Amino acid sequence: MPVASLNLASLPAFRNEPYADFSRPGNRAAMEAALAQVRAEFGTEYPLVIGGERIETGDQLRSLNPSRPDEVVGVHHKATAELAVKAVESAFAFFPEWSRTTAAARVAMLFRAAEILRRRKMEFNAWLAVEAGKTWPEAEGEVAEAIDFCEYYARQMLRFSTPEAPVQLPGEKGQMIYIPLGVGVVIPPWNFALAILAGMATAALVAGNTVIIKPSSDTPTIAQKFAEVLLEAGFPARSFSLLTGSGALVGDVLVQHPKTRFISFTGSRDVGLRINELAAKPRKGQIWIRRVVAEMGGKDAIIVDCDTDIERAATGVLQSAFGYQGQKCSACSRAIVDAKIYDEFLELLGKKAAALSVGPTDDPSNDMGPVINAGAKKSILEYIECGKQEGRLVAGGEALEGDGYFIRPTVIADIEATDRLFQEEIFGPVLAVSKARDFDHALELANDSEYGLTGAVYTNDRARIEQAREQFFVGNLYINRKCTGAMVGAHPFGGFNMSGTDSKAGGPDYLLQFLQAKSIAEKID
Repeated sequence: MPVASLNLASLPAFRNEPYADFSRPGNRAAMEAALAQVRAEFGTEYPLVIGGERIETGDQLRSLNPSRPDEVVGVHHKATAELAVKAVESAFAFFPEWSRTTAAARVAMLFRAAEILRRRKMEFNAWLAVEAGKTWPEAEGEVAEAIDFCEYYARQMLRFSTPEAPVQLPGEKGQMIYIPLGVGVVIPPWNFALAILAGMATAALVAGNTVIIKPSSDTPTIAQKFAEVLLEAGFPARSFSLLTGSGALVGDVLVQHPKTRFISFTGSRDVGLRINELAAKPRKGQIWIRRVVAEMGGKDAIIVDCDTDIERAATGVLQSAFGYQGQKCSACSRAIVDAKIYDEFLELLGKKAAALSVGPTDDPSNDMGPVINAGAKKSILEYIECGKQEGRLVAGGEALEGDGYFIRPTVIADIEATDRLFQEEIFGPVLAVSKARDFDHALELANDSEYGLTGAVYTNDRARIEQAREQFFVGNLYINRKCTGAMVGAHPFGGFNMSGTDSKAGGPDYLLQFLQAKSIAEKID
């Protein structure tokens, strides 16, 4: 479709990208070929990218395969504080030109990015498997989500480019337009190294901002591959930069620079709070209040009522707790179960957890892969030991032998609200199970957290469903389904309290984070 004719009316309605079925021989063969392809690229050296210039510093970091840590996935040059400043200055210099590019032209680029991701879907699946430790289905879901973000935000930008007119006063012509902000710093996490990166970066770019991408040091190769997609799709080389390196060094410089207009961050609570604090302090030459868009994790609970299908509830809790090894901000880390079914539920859940297979993610027979790195493995095992003291071990509780960062899915029962396992975010395959006297008590326990991201309730009681809608205080509440797997467009995603700014990624208002409204009134003679 010609760029000039791009409009919402001419486009098909948004639909989520379908998932590939790996039980089909053709899809399985394609994934195996993609794994072979990316393995052939292991150890490739990647420069920094600053406004189209490729820079090598000689100071390198190596991203590893968490299933086999002796395998180097990519070698990446680290940025310096001086290069971080250069990236902001470069983005600031190009912003006037990029911001004047028509919305339709930027939208066309984003649609092309979606098509390129579709074409390279199996390749990105393979990169996620070997660098982020995702199983095939988890990788497939993430690449589909990245495509969804591109498709959805392209359509939303068309909507904001032709906004509804304000009330028209007699003798005046009124208009409300949305304009881009300026230079943005995009800091994605390692656990959704493609989807969240794509969502945050493309939302900012399609709105007309220039961006500096600071990927996680655990998954920089995936970011490099996505940068290839942006360039192939037509985004100008000067519209974005890609900086790998220390968050404390490079990240702080990017956040505090007076020409940085906004920061889009997904990661831990502590880092998010630090970014918010640094961003709030104005620097010499700064003429705006920086915006911070932050998603900072959770301690998510699923309530299992006595009036429910226990089999379905146990499956939902299992999938929510141990999908991607529990390394999702939306993962269920607390199951709060009615006392009447507590023992029966625990027995069933323990059997299901023990039956999960754990191993390298290039093997599709494994249900779970590794945790992301050695530090995470150490921290998670320390929490497990703490949990054994606080509660009762039902399943798992140990690492697997070998070099990979593998931990068995762990279920610890009889956890009290004052316990560390109940309150602290673990970010690993560890589920705390607590007993509730009744549904009111279950809601009280679920809300006893500084976080408020996702939650779920399994019940057949309509009155309790309505009570949960009103009293379960989370940004994303699910009824009779798992608490992970938010779908772009259908489940705008973001949480309350220490879970972040509730920016609702994948929702109709998300692009407003990267735009500012300008009201124009013209007197008519």
